[in-house]
Amino acid sequence: MKATRLILICALSIAAVVMCYFCVTSVTTPIKFENTRAEREVTVIKHLVDLRTAEVEYHHQKGVFTASYDTLLTFLKTAPKKEVMKEGSLTDKQLEAGLTEHKAVKILNEAKKKALKKNQFEDADALYAYIWANDKDVINNGLSGFRRDTIELNMLQSLYKGEYDENTIDKIVEIPFSEGKRFEIEVNNDYKTSQGIRVPLFEARAPYESYLHDLNEQELVNLVDRENKLEHYPGLKVGDIYAPNNNAGNWE
Repeated sequence: MKATRLILICALSIAAVVMCYFCVTSVTTPIKFENTRAEREVTVIKHLVDLRTAEVEYHHQKGVFTASYDTLLTFLKTAPKKEVMKEGSLTDKQLEAGLTEHKAVKILNEAKKKALKKNQFEDADALYAYIWANDKDVINNGLSGFRRDTIELNMLQSLYKGEYDENTIDKIVEIPFSEGKRFEIEVNNDYKTSQGIRVPLFEARAPYESYLHDLNEQELVNLVDRENKLEHYPGLKVGDIYAPNNNAGNWE
Protein backbone atom coordinates (compact mmCIF):
# COMPACT_ATOMS: atom_id res chain seq x y z
CA MET A 1 0.00 0.00 0.00
CA LYS A 2 2.75 2.36 0.99
CA ALA A 3 4.69 1.47 -2.18
CA THR A 4 1.66 2.19 -4.35
CA ARG A 5 1.10 5.50 -2.61
CA LEU A 6 4.75 6.43 -3.07
CA ILE A 7 4.59 5.59 -6.77
CA LEU A 8 1.43 7.68 -7.12
CA ILE A 9 3.04 10.65 -5.38
CA CYS A 10 6.13 10.39 -7.62
CA ALA A 11 3.97 10.17 -10.74
CA LEU A 12 1.94 13.20 -9.68
CA SER A 13 5.11 15.12 -8.89
CA ILE A 14 6.57 14.32 -12.29
CA ALA A 15 3.31 15.29 -13.98
CA ALA A 16 3.30 18.58 -12.07
CA VAL A 17 6.88 19.30 -13.15
CA VAL A 18 6.04 18.48 -16.76
CA MET A 19 2.96 20.71 -16.66
CA CYS A 20 5.00 23.54 -15.16
CA TYR A 21 7.58 23.10 -17.89
CA PHE A 22 4.98 23.32 -20.62
CA CYS A 23 3.32 26.30 -18.97
CA VAL A 24 6.61 28.16 -18.74
CA THR A 25 7.55 27.17 -22.28
CA SER A 26 4.20 28.33 -23.64
CA VAL A 27 5.00 31.78 -22.27
CA THR A 28 8.74 32.04 -22.91
CA THR A 29 8.79 30.54 -26.43
CA PRO A 30 6.71 33.31 -28.09
CA ILE A 31 8.67 35.96 -26.17
CA LYS A 32 12.00 34.50 -27.24
CA PHE A 33 10.75 34.20 -30.83
CA GLU A 34 9.60 37.83 -30.98
CA ASN A 35 12.79 39.14 -29.36
CA THR A 36 14.98 37.26 -31.82
CA ARG A 37 12.79 38.34 -34.70
CA ALA A 38 13.08 41.99 -33.65
CA GLU A 39 16.87 41.76 -33.35
CA ARG A 40 17.26 40.14 -36.77
CA GLU A 41 14.90 42.51 -38.50
CA VAL A 42 17.11 45.46 -37.60
CA THR A 43 19.84 43.91 -39.76
CA VAL A 44 17.49 42.75 -42.53
CA ILE A 45 15.96 46.24 -42.77
CA LYS A 46 19.44 47.77 -43.00
CA HIS A 47 20.24 45.52 -45.97
CA LEU A 48 16.91 46.31 -47.63
CA VAL A 49 17.57 50.04 -47.26
CA ASP A 50 21.04 49.58 -48.79
CA LEU A 51 19.53 47.58 -51.64
CA ARG A 52 16.91 50.27 -52.18
CA THR A 53 19.67 52.89 -52.34
CA ALA A 54 21.37 50.89 -55.10
CA GLU A 55 18.15 50.42 -57.10
CA VAL A 56 17.20 54.11 -56.81
CA GLU A 57 20.64 55.17 -58.07
CA TYR A 58 20.42 52.65 -60.92
CA HIS A 59 17.02 54.08 -61.86
CA HIS A 60 18.39 57.62 -61.62
CA GLN A 61 21.11 56.84 -64.14
CA LYS A 62 19.35 54.30 -66.38
CA GLY A 63 15.70 55.33 -66.18
CA VAL A 64 14.59 51.82 -65.16
CA PHE A 65 15.03 49.38 -62.28
CA THR A 66 16.73 46.01 -62.63
CA ALA A 67 15.84 42.59 -61.24
CA SER A 68 19.26 41.19 -62.21
CA TYR A 69 21.64 40.70 -59.30
CA ASP A 70 24.65 40.63 -61.64
CA THR A 71 23.60 43.81 -63.46
CA LEU A 72 23.05 45.69 -60.20
CA LEU A 73 26.33 44.54 -58.64
CA THR A 74 28.33 45.34 -61.79
CA PHE A 75 26.75 48.80 -61.81
CA LEU A 76 27.75 49.41 -58.19
CA LYS A 77 31.31 48.27 -58.82
CA THR A 78 31.98 50.09 -62.09
CA ALA A 79 29.65 53.05 -62.67
CA PRO A 80 30.73 56.55 -61.58
CA LYS A 81 28.54 58.65 -59.32
CA LYS A 82 28.11 62.24 -60.45
CA GLU A 83 27.67 64.82 -57.73
CA VAL A 84 27.45 68.60 -57.76
CA MET A 85 29.98 70.28 -55.49
CA LYS A 86 28.48 73.47 -54.12
CA GLU A 87 30.12 76.61 -52.81
CA GLY A 88 28.09 79.65 -51.87
CA SER A 89 24.32 80.09 -51.99
CA LEU A 90 21.84 82.55 -53.42
CA THR A 91 20.51 85.24 -51.07
CA ASP A 92 16.85 86.05 -50.54
CA LYS A 93 17.43 89.31 -52.42
CA GLN A 94 18.84 87.44 -55.45
CA LEU A 95 15.95 84.99 -55.41
CA GLU A 96 13.40 87.78 -55.18
CA ALA A 97 15.08 89.42 -58.19
CA GLY A 98 14.39 86.25 -60.20
CA LEU A 99 17.84 84.64 -60.04
CA THR A 100 17.60 80.85 -59.74
CA GLU A 101 20.18 78.09 -59.35
CA HIS A 102 19.71 77.22 -63.01
CA LYS A 103 20.25 80.79 -64.17
CA ALA A 104 23.23 81.25 -61.86
CA VAL A 105 24.93 78.11 -63.17
CA LYS A 106 24.26 79.23 -66.75
CA ILE A 107 25.93 82.62 -66.06
CA LEU A 108 28.93 80.88 -64.50
CA ASN A 109 29.28 78.45 -67.42
CA GLU A 110 29.18 81.27 -69.96
CA ALA A 111 31.78 83.17 -67.96
CA LYS A 112 34.04 80.12 -67.84
CA LYS A 113 33.76 79.61 -71.60
CA LYS A 114 34.74 83.24 -72.26
CA ALA A 115 37.63 83.06 -69.82
CA LEU A 116 39.00 79.83 -71.29
CA LYS A 117 39.04 81.38 -74.77
CA LYS A 118 41.30 84.17 -73.55
CA ASN A 119 43.49 82.49 -70.93
CA GLN A 120 44.91 79.26 -69.63
CA PHE A 121 44.46 78.34 -66.00
CA GLU A 122 46.35 75.97 -63.74
CA ASP A 123 43.20 74.51 -62.24
CA ALA A 124 39.51 75.13 -61.58
CA ASP A 125 40.30 77.24 -58.52
CA ALA A 126 42.29 79.68 -60.65
CA LEU A 127 39.52 79.79 -63.26
CA TYR A 128 36.85 80.63 -60.70
CA ALA A 129 39.07 83.25 -59.03
CA TYR A 130 39.44 84.95 -62.42
CA ILE A 131 35.76 85.05 -63.37
CA TRP A 132 34.69 86.11 -59.87
CA ALA A 133 37.01 89.11 -60.14
CA ASN A 134 36.66 89.98 -63.83
CA ASP A 135 33.45 88.81 -65.46
CA LYS A 136 30.84 91.57 -65.48
CA ASP A 137 27.80 89.25 -65.55
CA VAL A 138 29.15 87.29 -62.60
CA ILE A 139 29.89 90.45 -60.63
CA ASN A 140 26.64 92.23 -61.53
CA ASN A 141 24.59 89.23 -60.42
CA GLY A 142 26.48 88.95 -57.15
CA LEU A 143 27.91 85.53 -58.01
CA SER A 144 31.48 86.11 -56.84
CA GLY A 145 32.11 83.21 -54.47
CA PHE A 146 29.30 81.16 -56.04
CA ARG A 147 30.48 77.84 -57.52
CA ARG A 148 28.91 74.69 -58.89
CA ASP A 149 31.00 71.81 -60.29
CA THR A 150 29.87 68.35 -61.36
CA ILE A 151 32.45 65.73 -60.39
CA GLU A 152 32.63 61.95 -60.68
CA LEU A 153 33.04 59.96 -57.48
CA ASN A 154 33.46 56.28 -56.68
CA MET A 155 29.96 54.80 -56.58
CA LEU A 156 30.46 52.63 -53.48
CA GLN A 157 32.18 55.40 -51.55
CA SER A 158 29.53 57.93 -52.52
CA LEU A 159 26.51 55.76 -51.70
CA TYR A 160 27.80 53.86 -48.67
CA LYS A 161 30.65 55.99 -47.27
CA GLY A 162 33.13 53.12 -47.15
CA GLU A 163 30.75 50.58 -45.60
CA TYR A 164 31.16 48.32 -48.66
CA ASP A 165 33.98 47.76 -51.12
CA GLU A 166 34.28 45.64 -54.28
CA ASN A 167 34.95 42.54 -52.17
CA THR A 168 31.98 42.91 -49.84
CA ILE A 169 29.28 44.60 -51.94
CA ASP A 170 27.93 41.21 -53.12
CA LYS A 171 26.46 40.82 -49.61
CA ILE A 172 23.96 43.57 -50.41
CA VAL A 173 21.71 41.11 -52.27
CA GLU A 174 21.84 38.42 -49.56
CA ILE A 175 19.25 38.13 -46.79
CA PRO A 176 20.96 38.08 -43.38
CA PHE A 177 20.48 34.91 -41.27
CA SER A 178 19.17 33.01 -44.32
CA GLU A 179 22.22 30.86 -45.08
CA GLY A 180 22.91 32.64 -48.36
CA LYS A 181 19.43 33.18 -49.78
CA ARG A 182 18.98 36.33 -51.85
CA PHE A 183 16.35 39.02 -51.64
CA GLU A 184 13.48 38.44 -54.04
CA ILE A 185 13.59 41.33 -56.53
CA GLU A 186 10.88 42.15 -59.05
CA VAL A 187 10.50 45.17 -61.32
CA ASN A 188 7.68 46.70 -63.33
CA ASN A 189 9.24 49.23 -65.67
CA ASP A 190 6.08 49.61 -67.75
CA TYR A 191 3.66 50.69 -65.03
CA LYS A 192 1.51 53.67 -66.07
CA THR A 193 -0.55 55.96 -63.87
CA SER A 194 -4.18 56.80 -64.61
CA GLN A 195 -2.83 59.85 -66.47
CA GLY A 196 -0.76 57.58 -68.71
CA ILE A 197 2.57 58.56 -67.16
CA ARG A 198 5.14 55.76 -67.07
CA VAL A 199 6.52 55.18 -63.58
CA PRO A 200 9.06 52.34 -63.23
CA LEU A 201 8.53 50.34 -60.02
CA PHE A 202 10.57 47.82 -58.08
CA GLU A 203 10.08 45.58 -55.08
CA ALA A 204 12.61 43.71 -52.91
CA ARG A 205 11.41 41.11 -50.40
CA ALA A 206 12.69 38.99 -47.54
CA PRO A 207 10.07 36.40 -46.47
CA TYR A 208 9.90 35.42 -42.80
CA GLU A 209 10.86 31.85 -43.71
CA SER A 210 14.22 33.08 -45.01
CA TYR A 211 15.61 34.80 -41.91
CA LEU A 212 13.56 33.07 -39.17
CA HIS A 213 13.86 29.53 -40.54
CA ASP A 214 15.86 28.20 -37.58
CA LEU A 215 13.50 29.47 -34.86
CA ASN A 216 10.45 27.75 -33.37
CA GLU A 217 8.55 26.21 -36.26
CA GLN A 218 5.06 26.63 -34.81
CA GLU A 219 5.67 30.29 -33.95
CA LEU A 220 6.86 30.88 -37.51
CA VAL A 221 3.79 29.17 -38.96
CA ASN A 222 1.55 31.27 -36.70
CA LEU A 223 3.29 34.49 -37.74
CA VAL A 224 2.98 33.77 -41.46
CA ASP A 225 -0.65 32.71 -41.09
CA ARG A 226 -1.50 35.84 -39.14
CA GLU A 227 0.05 38.16 -41.73
CA ASN A 228 -1.64 36.33 -44.60
CA LYS A 229 -5.05 36.67 -42.92
CA LEU A 230 -4.43 40.40 -42.54
CA GLU A 231 -3.47 40.49 -46.24
CA HIS A 232 0.01 41.70 -45.32
CA TYR A 233 3.21 40.49 -46.93
CA PRO A 234 4.62 37.79 -44.61
CA GLY A 235 8.07 39.31 -44.27
CA LEU A 236 9.91 42.55 -44.91
CA LYS A 237 9.91 44.39 -48.21
CA VAL A 238 10.55 47.73 -49.89
CA GLY A 239 8.74 49.13 -52.89
CA ASP A 240 5.69 47.80 -54.70
CA ILE A 241 5.39 46.61 -58.30
CA TYR A 242 1.63 47.24 -58.42
CA ALA A 243 1.38 50.84 -57.20
CA PRO A 244 3.83 53.71 -56.59
CA ASN A 245 4.68 54.09 -52.88
CA ASN A 246 7.93 56.07 -53.08
CA ASN A 247 9.84 52.80 -52.53
CA ALA A 248 8.72 52.69 -48.90
CA GLY A 249 9.37 49.72 -46.64
CA ASN A 250 6.43 47.88 -45.08
CA TRP A 251 7.90 48.62 -41.65
CA GLU A 252 7.86 52.40 -42.24
